[in-house]
This record gives sequence, structure tokens and C-alpha cells, in this order.
Amino acid sequence: MIVGLVGKPSAGKSTFFKAATLAEVEIANYPFTTIEKNEGVAYVKVEDVAREFSKTSNPKEGYVLGSYRFVPVKLIDVAGLVPDAHKGKGRGNQFLDDLRQADVLIHIVDASGSLNAQGEPIGDGEYEPIKDILFLETELDMWYLEILKKGWERFARKIQQEQLELAEALAKQLSGLKVTEEHIKEAQRELNLYKNILSWEEKDLVALAINLRKKTKPILIAANKIDRKSSEKNIQKLKQENKEYKIVPCSAEAELALKEAAKKEIIEYIPGEEEFSIRKEPTEKQKEALEFIKKEVLARYKSTGVQEVLNTAVFNLLEYIAVFPGGMNKLEDSKGNVLPDCFLLPKESTALDFAYHLHTDFGKNFIKAFDVRTKRVIGKEHKLKHKDIIEIAARK
Repeated sequence: MIVGLVGKPSAGKSTFFKAATLAEVEIANYPFTTIEKNEGVAYVKVEDVAREFSKTSNPKEGYVLGSYRFVPVKLIDVAGLVPDAHKGKGRGNQFLDDLRQADVLIHIVDASGSLNAQGEPIGDGEYEPIKDILFLETELDMWYLEILKKGWERFARKIQQEQLELAEALAKQLSGLKVTEEHIKEAQRELNLYKNILSWEEKDLVALAINLRKKTKPILIAANKIDRKSSEKNIQKLKQENKEYKIVPCSAEAELALKEAAKKEIIEYIPGEEEFSIRKEPTEKQKEALEFIKKEVLARYKSTGVQEVLNTAVFNLLEYIAVFPGGMNKLEDSKGNVLPDCFLLPKESTALDFAYHLHTDFGKNFIKAFDVRTKRVIGKEHKLKHKDIIEIAARK
């Protein structure tokens, strides 16, 4: 799974990326600090299910803090997009292409309204954040449209002459955007696009492009910079004016400061929580920063929001589920590690899907599966739930 960070320059994408991954990236308040995309590992947060058995997980990947397990996801941060990026402005084509493989997009919006459309600093509250949402939506839709229109007449004639199945042929052409046959069939049903392909008009292609973009690149709005005074009013207005996208308030700067303080063992902090505790005496400057975060961010919003943004994107927007391979008789692997693996799977995944995910041979030789909690036998078509612990039985 790949999560993409998008937005205009200087909205806080690189700060969010560093806060989520603790990777070293360049952060500066001017357009196009990021030229090549940054790639790193962020983490979604789930309960450590091993605690139900009075144990603690030993993850191969990710980590455990307190009663939570943090499961890795790939995060990419592309350079800031500006209006007309799909036409190549601001090196827009390169940056859009970096997003092709993303499963979900987190749009980092400057909720303080202190940047103009190009990402240049202006006074707090002087810019309407809703404009950023509309501009980015337009850029992505037009990007899909340009890809769809490229060679369309030739493609349409080929479909007609060779009597090809539209969904299959178009899915192959758009596979780089993660468009599937099912996406296209759903779009045809929803848009009633069953007329002869040679008679399709511009409006049909526009409608199809928008439909497919929404299916394959769903967007979550991360309303960043909640530590600024002008942000609270802007976020309320955003929620009133925008009815399509989920909005999660956040402060990437506050999260980064807390993560860095925890790394230096100044505080104990679990990402996504509304409190932290002091481990060793901070300097006067550190103490001032921590007090500001506690008062202006945690007390008002109950968290920095960064962890909620990641979790909402993966578990609510994409509706992925976390599934743990485990044994009926013991949760440990051969090395004694408790529930070492956790996999993120698409919604509606079955026991057989999970078997194939573990190993092709498990899928091919599937006999049955077991729900470790209930001790029940489950069949290959059984749909798995979030936080299931499953054992697969296969022929050897």
C-alpha cells in the first residue's frame, strides 16, 4: 500500500512526512523545496491484539508502544502542486506522475490561510483554504482526463474494429493509475456509459475521468497548522463549505517536535495520544515548546492529528483491515516471537485471499482456516474482519 502526500508548496507536506517517518528531509518555507519525491515508512496504529492473551507482540516490522502496535505503510511526498500543474506548470507533470501508484492521497492544506495559491507567504487568514481543495481536485481530474484522451480516437476505433471488451482494454491502458476492470464497469453503470464508443463526447470522457480518479485516488484533507490562531475558524468554515472530503485537523510541527523529544528520551509519547510525560528535565527552550504544544494543540484538539490522518486514510477511506497470522495452539513463531506479522488487506478479503497473501503455496493448497480467538473453523470464502487472528491449514 502506498499513501501519497499532495498539496501546494509550503503547506507543510515535508514537515508532515518527517513527523510521520522521522526521515531526514529538507524543510523550508519557499516553493519547491522538494524536487525529487521523498519516500519513507509511516505507521498506522492498531491495538496490540496479543494483550488479549496477556502477551506483547514482537513485530518483524513496525513497533509496539504501550498497548498499541504500529504497522508500516509506504509514504511518498511529492513537490508542491500549483494551478495548471497538469499542463506542466511548476514541473507538474513529473510530480503528478510520482503519484500514479498511490492508493490514497492525503492533501495537506494550510488551514491558517497564510499562503497564496503558489505557496508564497501572506498574512494569516488572508487566503481561503477551500480554494486549495478545489484547485487540487481540478488538477487531479484534468490529469486523469489528459491520460484518458491521449490516443483516444485510435483506441476507440480499435475497440470497435476488433470487438474488444471495453473494461478489459481500458483497464490495461490505465493500469498505471491502478484502474481495474471492476472500476470501469462500476463507472459505466453509474454514468450509464453503454453507447457506441465512437459516439462518446468530451463530456463523457470528463465524467469517466472524474469517476475513475475518485475511485482510485480517494482524498483525505489534513487541515495543517492548527497551532495558528486563524486555523480554528478556517477549519469550521472548511467543514461547512466542503461536503465531499473528510477533514482531519493536524499540526505536523507539533507532532515532529514530540517525536524528536521522545527520540531524545526527554518525554514519553505515544503517537495519537493527547498526553505525554516528562522523562528528564528539558531545557528552558524545550520546556516552552512542550508547554505551547500541550496548551495550543493537545488541550484543544486532543492530539496533534497526524496519527489520526494516517489511520483515517487507511482504515476509513480505503477501508483496509489489519490481519494477524497466528496459531491455534500458540501465537509464537519458531523463534519465540509473538505475532511477528501483521498484514493490511483490502476490505472484503477472504480467508483464501489471506492464504495467498501469506504464500502462493498456502493459497493453492488451502484446506481450511481457523479463527484463533473463537477456535472456529472458517472456509475459504469467509470474509475477514479488522484485527482478526487467523491460522491457515494447507496441504503439504
